[in-house]
Amino acid sequence: MIGLGTWKFSVDTMFYKGAAILDITNEDGEYAIKVDLPDMDGVEIAVKSAAADGDTLTGIAITEMLKGKDIPYSVTFDGDSASGFLKVPFLGKLKLENGARAA
Repeated sequence: MIGLGTWKFSVDTMFYKGAAILDITNEDGEYAIKVDLPDMDGVEIAVKSAAADGDTLTGIAITEMLKGKDIPYSVTFDGDSASGFLKVPFLGKLKLENGARAA
């Protein structure tokens, strides 16, 4: 399994500027991913699916703010660094930059 651990990314958009923290664990051979946006109160993102392809983790996330809409994501890992994106309906592609393992 790739990307296990806690990762911190920078997000800089007109709607949100701050950190995105992903906690990726192995639960009985399946990915379990928790998402935290510490600079944005009241927004919860749940990861519905995750699959690895080489050094990239892809899947679908959801949020109550966009009921019924899937949010495809992709995160590529390279040692202790990572980068990726989310394709958010109505907003477009949001980059996850400067990803690093959190202490």
